[in-house]
Amino acid sequence: MASIFSKIIKGEIPCYKIAENDKFFAFLDISPLAKGHTLVVPKQEIDYIFDLETELHKEYWDFARFVAGGVRKAIPCKRIGIAVIGLEVPHAHIHLIPMNRVSDMNFAMPKLSLQEAEMKDIAAKIVNCLSGS
Repeated sequence: MASIFSKIIKGEIPCYKIAENDKFFAFLDISPLAKGHTLVVPKQEIDYIFDLETELHKEYWDFARFVAGGVRKAIPCKRIGIAVIGLEVPHAHIHLIPMNRVSDMNFAMPKLSLQEAEMKDIAAKIVNCLSGS
């Protein structure tokens, strides 16, 4: 059965897309820890990040780095935190989270609930920053 991320990549479930190429896809987390919280996934459905073929794994991190650059330009923050947890969805994914304090990456904290207009605005800002890279 296809993961929710595979359905997002195929356009079966709507998302706030940030970037994509032939191998990877990035979109805003709909239950973010911070404004700009972005998920980066391989288009190939692989459950565990370390099961990715070596070259694809390297390309994945390069793509995530590119996306993180756009997020950092668009969202005021000290750093872009990175988390790879992988238990909640059986599809490898990297969380890119704008942060100013270590506690900004506490997944036990309540998630933000943002309106559609704000999510669209955040996505547009990040996309704009990526296109200017």
